[in-house]
Amino acid sequence: MKLEIHPNYNAEAIVACACGKTYKAGSTKEKMEVEICSNCHPFYTGQEKLIDTAGRVEKFKARKAAAAEAPATAAKKSRVSKNKKTA
Repeated sequence: MKLEIHPNYNAEAIVACACGKTYKAGSTKEKMEVEICSNCHPFYTGQEKLIDTAGRVEKFKARKAAAAEAPATAAKKSRVSKNKKTA
């Protein structure tokens, strides 16, 4: 092994999750922060959790609400246009 080219290895590095849980792991960094861990990940907990990156969840909810309103608005317009044609 060549000397002085490898990073220092920390056997007791601290990994902190956004949920507040901390772990000790081996790493070249002394401290790491993660957004999700096995304590709060939906696969392990069985609970739904939405992780919003760049407002994508809000954009999806807005599109879903607009799509739900669109058929109702289109139905009203078609009834009005049919009434005008028959009159």
